[in-house]
Formats: sequence, C-alpha cells, structure tokens
Amino acid sequence: MCKPKGGLAHELEPIQPDLKVFHMSYSRGSRYESRSPYRRSSHSRYRSGSRSVDSSDVENPGNNLYVTGLSARVTDRDLEKHFSAEGEVTDASVVLDPWTRESRGFGFVTMATVKEADCCIKYLDRSVLEGRVITVEKV
Repeated sequence: MCKPKGGLAHELEPIQPDLKVFHMSYSRGSRYESRSPYRRSSHSRYRSGSRSVDSSDVENPGNNLYVTGLSARVTDRDLEKHFSAEGEVTDASVVLDPWTRESRGFGFVTMATVKEADCCIKYLDRSVLEGRVITVEKV
C-alpha cells in the first residue's frame, strides 16, 4: 500500500521501503508524465510535411503574384497566356473549390524573374481577362 507524500506535487511512495513499487508523479497544471520509453513527438502525426518548415525561413524572391477577380471560366492556360505577354511564366494556377471543382475567383502566377513580375503588376493590374477586371499583386 502507498501513502501520499504531500505538497502540491502528488507523489506516491511505498509504505514498506523494501518493496520495489513504481510510483507515478504529476504536478498541478501538467499532465501525467509517462515513464514509457516511447516518447511522444512534439509534431503531430497528421501535420503535412510541407508545413514543417518555418515560413519565416523561406524567402520569397518576389516573382510570385496573387491574382484576384478571375471569372469562373478562366483556366490555368488562360492565366498563363494573359501573363506571358509580359514575360516568361514558370507556373500559373487558378484555385478551385475541392468539392465542386469550380474556380474560387483567384489564382497564383510565378514569373521567371522579379523584373517580369514587376512589369506584370505595372501593366496587368486592373486589366480585363474574360470580361472581368483583375488585380495583380505580389504574394
């Protein structure tokens, strides 16, 4: 049998010292500390690997553009074609609703250089694509 040791931290110690009985300890405001050899990782097992990098460590060179005001009819190819007038487009994607697969009205364009991205902001911001006025800004 065990008796409480006392104080805010609760520990159990054996009444008879010659018995080898393990005890549990916990303190106010904390969870039970497991003495298991299997430690829990501080990272959730459900977290995506792409999110494990701290966003403050990643530098944005300035060639990524955020485009809003897109028509539901605009495709990735239409976006790429519109922006290729100002330089080389390395990637263009319209964001789609995951269930309906319809456009959410915005997208992202990555230009080859920062200078080309700046030209896109200067000349394509408030331009018309598929009958809608779009806005272009850096991410």
